[in-house]
Amino acid sequence: MTEEIIIAGFGGQGVLSMGKILAYSGIMQDQEVSWMPSYGPEMRGGTANVTVILSDSRVSSPILNEFDTAIILNQQSMDKFESTVKKGGILLYDSNGITRHPQRKDITIYRIEAAAKASETGNTKVFNMIVLGAYLKIKPIVKLENVIKGLKKSLPERYHNLIPQNEQAIQLGMDNVKLIQKV
Repeated sequence: MTEEIIIAGFGGQGVLSMGKILAYSGIMQDQEVSWMPSYGPEMRGGTANVTVILSDSRVSSPILNEFDTAIILNQQSMDKFESTVKKGGILLYDSNGITRHPQRKDITIYRIEAAAKASETGNTKVFNMIVLGAYLKIKPIVKLENVIKGLKKSLPERYHNLIPQNEQAIQLGMDNVKLIQKV
């Protein structure tokens, strides 16, 4: 099993940390892992993306041109990465700020209203965990217990008290992801 993922959005949406948590979760499951972030000099508000590869065998290169899954969190990323999803692959997106929804007919498309759900909780910082929960519902490639271990590894210890909120956000994403188009 190899899963090649691109997560893309604006800086400040938790794109890189979502990728890091996925990577740590894979390590906790004894998988081979690659985590390669990319972001502009603007940081918050600029574009950011991360490539994550989880595999049962050695990862030969972190550089990819096509992905099994694209997790898209803004219009710029939709424009750039929709075409990079492998035929038969998955595109998951948050529709907040999306003006042109996915148009491909050869991929499976899911939507999560993560920004709206995060706003409803009163804690917009859990946005990325809602998205991660949606992804893990679609493709449970790592166990939830390993995601919690990945959170502990990724978050500074002073924020470990927030792990239960993050776990609830993951569940919220799992419960609210919607299938838009199946191939």
